[in-house]
Amino acid sequence: MAEVKKYEEPRIGVFVCHCGTNIAGSIDIKAVMEYASTLPNVVIADDYQYMCSTPGQNKIGEAIEEQKLTGVVVAACSPRLHEPTFRAATKEGGLNPFRFEMANIREQNSWVHMHQPEEATDKAKDAVRIAVAKASLLEDLIPKSVPVERAAMVVGGGVGGMQAALDLASAGIKTYLVEKEPSIGGKMSQLDKTFPTLDCSQCILTPKMVDVYRHENIELLTYTEVEAVEGYIGNFDVTLRKKARGVMTPDEATERGIIGGGCNGCGDCEDVCPVIRPNPFELGMSPMKAIYIYHAQVSPLIYTIDFDSCVKCGLCVDVCGDKKAIELDAQDTFETVKVGTIVLATGYDIFPVEEKHEWGYKNYDNVITSLEFERLICASGPTGGHLIRPSDGATPKKVGFVLCAGSRDNTGVGKPYCSRFCCMYSLKHAHQIIEKIPGAVPYIFYMDIRSFGKMYEEFYYRIQDEGAKFIRGRVANIQEDPVTKNLHINTEDTLLGRPIDVEVDMVVLAAAVQPAAETEATRRLFGVSCSQDGWLLEAHPKLNPCGTTTAGVYLAGVCQGPKDIPDTVAQAEGAASAASIPIHRGEVELEPYFAVCIEDICAGCGMCINLCPYQALALVEKDGRTVMQVTEAKCKGCGTCGGFCPGGAIRMQHFTTPQIVAQIDAFLLGGEQ
Repeated sequence: MAEVKKYEEPRIGVFVCHCGTNIAGSIDIKAVMEYASTLPNVVIADDYQYMCSTPGQNKIGEAIEEQKLTGVVVAACSPRLHEPTFRAATKEGGLNPFRFEMANIREQNSWVHMHQPEEATDKAKDAVRIAVAKASLLEDLIPKSVPVERAAMVVGGGVGGMQAALDLASAGIKTYLVEKEPSIGGKMSQLDKTFPTLDCSQCILTPKMVDVYRHENIELLTYTEVEAVEGYIGNFDVTLRKKARGVMTPDEATERGIIGGGCNGCGDCEDVCPVIRPNPFELGMSPMKAIYIYHAQVSPLIYTIDFDSCVKCGLCVDVCGDKKAIELDAQDTFETVKVGTIVLATGYDIFPVEEKHEWGYKNYDNVITSLEFERLICASGPTGGHLIRPSDGATPKKVGFVLCAGSRDNTGVGKPYCSRFCCMYSLKHAHQIIEKIPGAVPYIFYMDIRSFGKMYEEFYYRIQDEGAKFIRGRVANIQEDPVTKNLHINTEDTLLGRPIDVEVDMVVLAAAVQPAAETEATRRLFGVSCSQDGWLLEAHPKLNPCGTTTAGVYLAGVCQGPKDIPDTVAQAEGAASAASIPIHRGEVELEPYFAVCIEDICAGCGMCINLCPYQALALVEKDGRTVMQVTEAKCKGCGTCGGFCPGGAIRMQHFTTPQIVAQIDAFLLGGEQ
């Protein structure tokens, strides 16, 4: 337990912030300050225009020294935003930083009671009184430090995960890159071109894939999934499931004494395989064998057997010959690695737009999704880059692009949020058909065009000038002509103020993006939170967009929310930088907000253990007794165990029972102390 410094009598200083007019516009600051000076144990009450400024912080330090304060209360804005600032000011004044308490009179008061100045002022007095009651009982707490393993892990091998892994590895950190698919590359590897520069996706992605594969500090673990995670920042033990690939790499063959053996990517096995199944990389639009690679630029270039469809005929074994790369009896294996920090870059899925029945996806052959369009227009795709109608193979001359297909949808079927990059890739698609099909006309049905990035608005103007037709209005339904297989798009043109019917050869739905199917499992494995939309939740949307509520775990890319490639790469670099800091420092300091077991009264019942959401508790034998022990680095101070303990044997540091009771009494008793 942390050493507690005893004080003869509480001496509290209260400092009230104006925050410009954010607080002072609704609350009578002078009245609150004068009221604070009358509270028990308060020896000084002061105010300042901006308490977080240097002069404001100096006031705190000066008061600590002059008034011999034992506690500091600042009535200002959110503790999440400024508690570290005022805690540092308290420490610089010579007081233990955990003898600081904050009263939020901005977010929880002035901003929500702008037109109720008297009530807001009374509420501010209540908040200050409650904070003073707790501050009078605060104790010295001493942070603890734990060593950090000099290794990191990145989960997800898309462009975000690859960038994070390269940055970490280039900083001299051993990095494990874990990807569930047989190859890295993610969704970006399925694209034809990227907006607004129209670079070939594979041309800019493949060199990065090669860099990852060749980097001396990166251990690439494809066709691998995270099975379990234990530990805490600096000391994570991650158990990996290496799925049975059925094909040995050259390194694996060498380890087994097969000199010159292992897969060299020749493809002979694929040629003789008799099993044909839909190719998931091509979204089922082309066939694939039971032993396969997704495309020519895969990394690593190692074949994989789909054991769900493999009939184990042995033809691939025979043709492989002396390389002896095929293992038809391969089984999943497990490995546990120790890392200091983890970056999650698990990507996203496409919204199942067939749930929006009015657009006819999967009912009408010529209604496709934007990702299917990417594969059809791509030179390496199933049609060699020739855009055709799925119904008859004809070249479409009029193509309708339906934006916000499932995005910005409050009907309960779609997603309420904007998927952010759909407008831009639909503009790119419109350019591609104009470029590739002479005389083709794209019709873009939109609610609002959101061209938010650098050179994006200019790209929008370019597509307008090239001849794309823009129709503002949400598409009500799509109907198919049973004879011609043409499609009728019914919508209201909100600029003309009338309904219209546009006949096209093909429709492309800009389907919404949604959290990956495994996001909930990922959240539970790594102990992080999700937003109401299901995306992994950052620690703070502005000040810590790469961190999470679990120390040592960071986010990169679309797993945190919709974003385009440049923003994904930028966040990946930020996450890698944040993840490298604890590793380079060699140790990390933990806030002392953890539970403490009072062993003398602990009955060792263990009822608290299963309640802990962070797996921070365990029963141990000590001096012939069974008692509960806290792994301090795992504990987040949530208080679940302390609130439940039937014997009161768990003490929550900084949130002790006497402190909380004092706050309750201060609120209920009002000014009657």
